[in-house]
Amino acid sequence: MNFTASKQPENCLLGPESDSQRTLYPYVTGTSVVALKYKDGILMAADMGGSYGSTLRYKNVERMKPIGKHSLLGASGEISDFQEILRYLDDLILYDNMWDDGNSLGPKEVHNYLTRVMYNRRNKFNPLWNSLVLGGVKKGEKYLGTVSMIGVNFEDNHVATGFGNHLARPILRQDWHENLSFEDGVKLLEKCMRVLLYRDRSAINKLQIAKITEEGVTISQPYSLKTYWEFSAFANPAQGAVGTW
Repeated sequence: MNFTASKQPENCLLGPESDSQRTLYPYVTGTSVVALKYKDGILMAADMGGSYGSTLRYKNVERMKPIGKHSLLGASGEISDFQEILRYLDDLILYDNMWDDGNSLGPKEVHNYLTRVMYNRRNKFNPLWNSLVLGGVKKGEKYLGTVSMIGVNFEDNHVATGFGNHLARPILRQDWHENLSFEDGVKLLEKCMRVLLYRDRSAINKLQIAKITEEGVTISQPYSLKTYWEFSAFANPAQGAVGTW
């Protein structure tokens, strides 16, 4: 009697999920989001660029969205994963509204939900490649927090993602104060976005600023900042640097 070994499928070790589609590497990405508290609510800024690798492929990508009645979400990173997160949040808000009990999810609850989603996906080795900023106002209480793609999260008076975490936060630490007016808050965000435009190759000079107060969310039309490129350090960035070409 002859026994022949049965041929195993080539991908048998991958299991039934081998054909599932997931983001293995970010392709179309957005850069920094910067947000701060001001005396009436939350202000948030982001440009509208979508980079395909190092190529600035898309120039009309909106990366700030209202969530429910009390929250505003901004995202850096993979645009398709941000769209997936928005679908999760649409389901969450719909489920909350179906109770029809007079209550609605506030920014703290939405932020906590996002921290669990991001950490859960990280533990499945299938992360959502985004850094998120969630701000909002409910019953007069302002809330601003952030969460990374692996679930690291915190809340603060001002937050930033991407290069903004390195270049904008020092400016915010120096100039932010608790009684910041709307006009001064916008000027401070524009100052941060201008520095990011100078220093971040993925940034473009087309941005939006959003605000959320007790009255709701307002997102500005896209506009450009006035810039000055004649600084001597821009003309010859290697001057005075030891060991450069």
